[in-house]
Amino acid sequence: MLKDITIGQYIPGDTKIHNLDPRIKIIITFTFIASLFFINKFYGYIFVLAFISMATIISKIQIKYLFKGLKPLIVIILLTVFLNIFMTEGKVIYTIWRFKITKEGLSQAGFMALRLIFLITGASLLTLTTSPISLTDGIEKLLNPLRKIGVPAHEIAMMMTIALRFIPTLLEETDKIMKAQMARGADFESGNIITRAKAMIPLLVPLFISAFRRADELAMAMEARCYRGGENRTRMKQLKLELIDLGASLITVAFFGAILWSRYYTFKI
Repeated sequence: MLKDITIGQYIPGDTKIHNLDPRIKIIITFTFIASLFFINKFYGYIFVLAFISMATIISKIQIKYLFKGLKPLIVIILLTVFLNIFMTEGKVIYTIWRFKITKEGLSQAGFMALRLIFLITGASLLTLTTSPISLTDGIEKLLNPLRKIGVPAHEIAMMMTIALRFIPTLLEETDKIMKAQMARGADFESGNIITRAKAMIPLLVPLFISAFRRADELAMAMEARCYRGGENRTRMKQLKLELIDLGASLITVAFFGAILWSRYYTFKI
Protein backbone atom coordinates (compact mmCIF):
# COMPACT_ATOMS: atom_id res chain seq x y z
CA MET A 1 0.00 0.00 0.00
CA LEU A 2 2.80 2.43 0.88
CA LYS A 3 4.50 1.83 -2.45
CA ASP A 4 1.29 2.81 -4.24
CA ILE A 5 1.60 6.48 -3.28
CA THR A 6 2.85 8.27 -6.41
CA ILE A 7 2.76 11.91 -5.25
CA GLY A 8 6.39 13.06 -4.91
CA GLN A 9 7.79 10.46 -7.30
CA TYR A 10 9.44 11.46 -10.58
CA ILE A 11 9.70 9.32 -13.72
CA PRO A 12 12.39 10.67 -16.10
CA GLY A 13 11.36 11.12 -19.71
CA ASP A 14 11.91 13.16 -22.86
CA THR A 15 8.34 13.92 -23.85
CA LYS A 16 6.68 17.26 -24.57
CA ILE A 17 5.05 17.19 -21.13
CA HIS A 18 8.39 16.53 -19.41
CA ASN A 19 10.02 19.37 -21.37
CA LEU A 20 7.40 21.98 -20.53
CA ASP A 21 8.52 24.93 -18.45
CA PRO A 22 7.84 24.00 -14.78
CA ARG A 23 6.12 27.35 -14.25
CA ILE A 24 3.63 26.55 -17.00
CA LYS A 25 3.05 23.04 -15.60
CA ILE A 26 2.36 24.41 -12.12
CA ILE A 27 -0.09 26.99 -13.49
CA ILE A 28 -1.77 24.34 -15.66
CA THR A 29 -2.12 22.02 -12.65
CA PHE A 30 -3.70 24.73 -10.49
CA THR A 31 -6.01 25.70 -13.36
CA PHE A 32 -6.98 22.05 -13.77
CA ILE A 33 -7.72 21.70 -10.04
CA ALA A 34 -9.71 24.95 -9.99
CA SER A 35 -11.75 23.82 -13.00
CA LEU A 36 -12.95 20.77 -11.06
CA PHE A 37 -14.82 23.07 -8.67
CA PHE A 38 -16.61 24.83 -11.53
CA ILE A 39 -18.25 21.66 -12.80
CA ASN A 40 -21.91 21.31 -11.86
CA LYS A 41 -23.05 18.81 -14.52
CA PHE A 42 -21.80 15.31 -15.12
CA TYR A 43 -20.97 15.84 -18.79
CA GLY A 44 -18.46 18.50 -17.68
CA TYR A 45 -16.21 15.65 -16.57
CA ILE A 46 -15.97 14.53 -20.23
CA PHE A 47 -13.70 17.52 -20.87
CA VAL A 48 -11.67 16.70 -17.74
CA LEU A 49 -11.26 13.08 -18.83
CA ALA A 50 -10.21 14.15 -22.33
CA PHE A 51 -7.68 16.66 -20.92
CA ILE A 52 -6.10 14.26 -18.43
CA SER A 53 -6.06 11.42 -21.01
CA MET A 54 -4.29 13.63 -23.55
CA ALA A 55 -1.68 14.67 -20.97
CA THR A 56 -1.12 11.05 -19.91
CA ILE A 57 -0.71 9.82 -23.49
CA ILE A 58 1.72 12.61 -24.44
CA SER A 59 3.78 12.14 -21.26
CA LYS A 60 3.92 8.35 -21.85
CA ILE A 61 3.21 7.77 -18.17
CA GLN A 62 1.69 4.35 -17.68
CA ILE A 63 -1.88 4.46 -16.45
CA LYS A 64 -1.02 2.00 -13.68
CA TYR A 65 1.00 4.73 -11.92
CA LEU A 66 -2.06 6.99 -11.81
CA PHE A 67 -4.26 4.17 -10.50
CA LYS A 68 -1.62 3.24 -7.92
CA GLY A 69 -1.86 6.78 -6.57
CA LEU A 70 -5.58 6.26 -5.91
CA LYS A 71 -5.23 3.05 -3.89
CA PRO A 72 -3.96 4.59 -0.62
CA LEU A 73 -6.82 7.13 -0.71
CA ILE A 74 -9.61 4.72 -1.61
CA VAL A 75 -10.87 4.76 2.00
CA ILE A 76 -11.21 8.56 1.94
CA ILE A 77 -13.01 8.42 -1.41
CA LEU A 78 -15.42 5.73 -0.18
CA LEU A 79 -16.04 7.63 3.07
CA THR A 80 -16.82 10.77 1.07
CA VAL A 81 -19.23 8.83 -1.14
CA PHE A 82 -20.92 7.25 1.90
CA LEU A 83 -21.40 10.55 3.71
CA ASN A 84 -22.83 12.26 0.64
CA ILE A 85 -25.23 9.41 -0.12
CA PHE A 86 -26.73 9.25 3.37
CA MET A 87 -26.34 12.85 4.57
CA THR A 88 -27.77 14.74 1.59
CA GLU A 89 -31.45 15.56 1.82
CA GLY A 90 -33.75 15.22 -1.15
CA LYS A 91 -36.07 12.79 -2.88
CA VAL A 92 -35.85 9.46 -1.03
CA ILE A 93 -35.44 6.44 -3.30
CA TYR A 94 -34.48 3.81 -0.70
CA THR A 95 -34.38 3.47 3.09
CA ILE A 96 -31.96 1.32 5.11
CA TRP A 97 -32.93 1.31 8.79
CA ARG A 98 -32.62 5.00 9.76
CA PHE A 99 -30.56 5.94 6.73
CA LYS A 100 -32.18 7.33 3.62
CA ILE A 101 -30.66 7.19 0.17
CA THR A 102 -31.72 10.19 -1.89
CA LYS A 103 -31.47 10.97 -5.57
CA GLU A 104 -29.58 14.18 -4.78
CA GLY A 105 -27.25 12.23 -2.47
CA LEU A 106 -26.29 9.78 -5.21
CA SER A 107 -25.65 12.64 -7.62
CA GLN A 108 -23.53 14.54 -5.07
CA ALA A 109 -21.59 11.38 -4.17
CA GLY A 110 -20.75 10.81 -7.83
CA PHE A 111 -19.62 14.41 -8.21
CA MET A 112 -17.36 14.27 -5.16
CA ALA A 113 -15.84 10.90 -6.07
CA LEU A 114 -14.96 12.05 -9.61
CA ARG A 115 -13.62 15.34 -8.27
CA LEU A 116 -11.28 13.61 -5.81
CA ILE A 117 -10.11 11.05 -8.38
CA PHE A 118 -9.25 13.69 -10.99
CA LEU A 119 -7.67 15.97 -8.38
CA ILE A 120 -5.31 13.24 -7.20
CA THR A 121 -4.56 12.19 -10.78
CA GLY A 122 -3.70 15.74 -11.86
CA ALA A 123 -1.41 16.35 -8.87
CA SER A 124 0.32 13.00 -9.42
CA LEU A 125 0.90 13.76 -13.10
CA LEU A 126 2.68 17.00 -12.17
CA THR A 127 5.21 15.32 -9.86
CA LEU A 128 5.63 12.28 -12.13
CA THR A 129 6.76 14.51 -15.03
CA THR A 130 8.67 17.24 -13.15
CA SER A 131 11.98 16.75 -11.38
CA PRO A 132 12.35 18.19 -7.85
CA ILE A 133 14.94 20.73 -9.04
CA SER A 134 12.70 21.98 -11.84
CA LEU A 135 9.77 22.13 -9.43
CA THR A 136 11.83 24.25 -7.02
CA ASP A 137 12.86 26.64 -9.80
CA GLY A 138 9.30 26.94 -11.05
CA ILE A 139 7.80 27.65 -7.62
CA GLU A 140 10.51 30.19 -6.84
CA LYS A 141 10.03 32.03 -10.13
CA LEU A 142 6.28 32.21 -9.59
CA LEU A 143 6.78 33.55 -6.05
CA ASN A 144 9.47 36.06 -7.02
CA PRO A 145 7.04 39.02 -7.39
CA LEU A 146 6.09 38.54 -3.72
CA ARG A 147 9.65 39.33 -2.63
CA LYS A 148 8.79 43.00 -2.84
CA ILE A 149 6.52 42.59 0.18
CA GLY A 150 9.06 40.51 2.12
CA VAL A 151 7.99 36.98 1.18
CA PRO A 152 11.05 34.61 1.16
CA ALA A 153 10.33 33.03 -2.23
CA HIS A 154 13.44 30.86 -2.41
CA GLU A 155 13.09 29.48 1.11
CA ILE A 156 9.40 28.65 0.63
CA ALA A 157 10.11 26.91 -2.68
CA MET A 158 12.96 24.95 -1.14
CA MET A 159 10.88 23.81 1.85
CA MET A 160 7.95 22.76 -0.33
CA THR A 161 10.16 20.79 -2.69
CA ILE A 162 12.13 19.08 0.09
CA ALA A 163 8.86 18.06 1.76
CA LEU A 164 7.52 16.72 -1.54
CA ARG A 165 10.77 14.99 -2.35
CA PHE A 166 10.94 13.18 0.99
CA ILE A 167 7.46 11.66 0.75
CA PRO A 168 8.72 8.58 -1.20
CA THR A 169 11.80 8.38 1.04
CA LEU A 170 9.77 8.31 4.26
CA LEU A 171 7.36 5.79 2.77
CA GLU A 172 10.26 3.54 1.84
CA GLU A 173 11.67 3.90 5.35
CA THR A 174 8.26 3.04 6.83
CA ASP A 175 8.06 -0.05 4.65
CA LYS A 176 11.50 -1.20 5.84
CA ILE A 177 10.55 -0.70 9.50
CA MET A 178 7.29 -2.61 9.00
CA LYS A 179 9.09 -5.55 7.39
CA ALA A 180 11.70 -5.58 10.17
CA GLN A 181 8.99 -5.66 12.86
CA MET A 182 6.97 -8.28 10.95
CA ALA A 183 10.08 -10.46 10.92
CA ARG A 184 10.03 -10.17 14.73
CA GLY A 185 6.40 -11.27 14.94
CA ALA A 186 4.47 -8.01 14.58
CA ASP A 187 1.10 -8.26 12.86
CA PHE A 188 -0.17 -5.30 10.83
CA GLU A 189 -2.77 -7.03 8.67
CA SER A 190 -5.14 -9.00 10.91
CA GLY A 191 -7.96 -7.59 13.02
CA ASN A 192 -10.31 -4.67 12.47
CA ILE A 193 -9.35 -1.13 11.53
CA ILE A 194 -8.84 -0.03 15.15
CA THR A 195 -6.60 -3.02 15.90
CA ARG A 196 -4.48 -2.38 12.83
CA ALA A 197 -4.25 1.32 13.69
CA LYS A 198 -2.96 0.47 17.18
CA ALA A 199 -0.43 -1.91 15.64
CA MET A 200 1.00 1.00 13.66
CA ILE A 201 1.85 2.99 16.81
CA PRO A 202 5.22 1.23 17.38
CA LEU A 203 6.26 2.47 13.92
CA LEU A 204 6.10 6.11 14.95
CA VAL A 205 9.16 6.26 17.21
CA PRO A 206 11.71 4.71 14.79
CA LEU A 207 10.12 6.63 11.90
CA PHE A 208 10.46 9.98 13.69
CA ILE A 209 14.05 9.16 14.66
CA SER A 210 14.83 8.30 11.04
CA ALA A 211 13.16 11.49 9.78
CA PHE A 212 15.11 13.70 12.21
CA ARG A 213 18.33 11.91 11.29
CA ARG A 214 17.74 12.50 7.58
CA ALA A 215 16.87 16.16 8.24
CA ASP A 216 20.10 16.60 10.22
CA GLU A 217 22.15 14.94 7.47
CA LEU A 218 20.54 17.18 4.84
CA ALA A 219 21.23 20.31 6.90
CA MET A 220 24.87 19.33 7.39
CA ALA A 221 25.28 18.58 3.67
CA MET A 222 23.80 21.97 2.72
CA GLU A 223 25.99 23.75 5.25
CA ALA A 224 29.11 21.91 4.03
CA ARG A 225 28.36 23.21 0.53
CA CYS A 226 28.07 26.77 1.87
CA TYR A 227 24.37 27.01 1.10
CA ARG A 228 23.11 30.51 1.81
CA GLY A 229 19.62 30.45 0.42
CA GLY A 230 18.74 32.40 -2.70
CA GLU A 231 21.30 35.16 -2.10
CA ASN A 232 23.49 35.61 -5.23
CA ARG A 233 22.47 32.15 -6.36
CA THR A 234 22.83 31.28 -10.06
CA ARG A 235 21.53 28.38 -12.15
CA MET A 236 23.11 26.28 -14.84
CA LYS A 237 19.82 26.13 -16.75
CA GLN A 238 17.77 29.29 -16.99
CA LEU A 239 14.01 28.94 -17.43
CA LYS A 240 12.81 30.22 -20.80
CA LEU A 241 9.35 30.05 -22.28
CA GLU A 242 9.23 28.23 -25.61
CA LEU A 243 6.61 27.86 -28.32
CA ILE A 244 5.49 24.54 -26.81
CA ASP A 245 4.70 26.35 -23.54
CA LEU A 246 2.49 28.80 -25.42
CA GLY A 247 0.69 25.90 -27.11
CA ALA A 248 0.10 24.15 -23.78
CA SER A 249 -1.22 27.41 -22.28
CA LEU A 250 -3.68 27.89 -25.17
CA ILE A 251 -4.93 24.30 -24.79
CA THR A 252 -5.44 24.90 -21.05
CA VAL A 253 -7.36 28.12 -21.73
CA ALA A 254 -9.57 26.25 -24.22
CA PHE A 255 -10.11 23.49 -21.64
CA PHE A 256 -11.09 25.97 -18.93
CA GLY A 257 -13.42 27.70 -21.38
CA ALA A 258 -15.08 24.34 -22.11
CA ILE A 259 -15.57 23.79 -18.38
CA LEU A 260 -17.20 27.21 -17.99
CA TRP A 261 -19.43 26.45 -20.99
CA SER A 262 -20.52 23.15 -19.42
CA ARG A 263 -21.34 24.98 -16.18
CA TYR A 264 -23.53 27.71 -17.63
CA TYR A 265 -25.01 25.86 -20.61
CA THR A 266 -28.67 25.11 -19.96
CA PHE A 267 -28.64 21.56 -21.41
CA LYS A 268 -28.59 19.05 -18.55
CA ILE A 269 -27.65 15.37 -18.32
